[in-house]
Amino acid sequence: MGDTTTDLELDAYRAELTGYCYRMLGSAFEAEDAVQEALLRAWKNGDRFEQRSSVRTWLYRITTNVCLDALAARGRRALPMDLTEPAVGATSPGAPLDAAMWIEPCPYGDPAQSAAADESVRLAFVAALQHLPPKQRATLLLREVMGFSAQEVAELHECSVASVNSALQRARATLAARRASGGEAAAEPSGTVRSVLARRYAAAFSRFDMEELGMLLHVDATLSLPPYTVWMRGASDIRAWLSGPAVGCRGSRLVPVEANGSPAFGQYRPAGATYEPWALQVLDVRGDRVAAIHAFRDTERLFPLFGLPESIPA
Repeated sequence: MGDTTTDLELDAYRAELTGYCYRMLGSAFEAEDAVQEALLRAWKNGDRFEQRSSVRTWLYRITTNVCLDALAARGRRALPMDLTEPAVGATSPGAPLDAAMWIEPCPYGDPAQSAAADESVRLAFVAALQHLPPKQRATLLLREVMGFSAQEVAELHECSVASVNSALQRARATLAARRASGGEAAAEPSGTVRSVLARRYAAAFSRFDMEELGMLLHVDATLSLPPYTVWMRGASDIRAWLSGPAVGCRGSRLVPVEANGSPAFGQYRPAGATYEPWALQVLDVRGDRVAAIHAFRDTERLFPLFGLPESIPA
């Protein structure tokens, strides 16, 4: 490796690169692998860095290429509502699908410390990004989340500024159309409102108080259960699901964590002398209500990622 960069200098960008790769790929595990590969490529090719751009721009060029290669090798990830119509509350979940199909939650929040970045790590936004062509996705993230200028992105992509601006306009239009179709109109709540609502939700769920849960849910709230395709829309169907197929969740304990900058919980169901992992619940809070509950069932992989214990004593 040449004298232009050092291991310490490269590693200083690991956190923000991981956030960028997560948004590009939709998987915290793939994001970690992509960043490791990008830093390895940068370390091996440090003597080729000619300082015509900043180290940061050079690293993002390498990282973007790693992500584009990964995306070319597989299909896009999704949430259940991207694949099927909502089911009634008593519907069986059916068989699980391959974990590689699904958007996964991440334990980190906003590396760029901006309002745009805070929103851009939410599950709904990351899922919407998957509908953009990969290079267009990278352009939007580089410009509006990571803070690069149009000229810098043009140099990174080796294209014209006009091409960058055109790609950005198309990406914005696609995301705006998806927001309109999804009815995302409620404002982002304050941190205090989000915390209070999360505590009330956890208490109501632990008591399995359907009346209280119904009061906390938006009228069009959704519940999804990756890796199952089934999902519900509406407080009544969510309550029907919890009171029917999911009645075994009664008596669960919820351990608070944070995922995608949102309130989240490790859910443990009673199992004799212990409480065993059941799901990682991630809440989407809009206004003063819970707009979505994403219950990720892949606890074997996700609980260690969020530092959650293997079980809880009764």
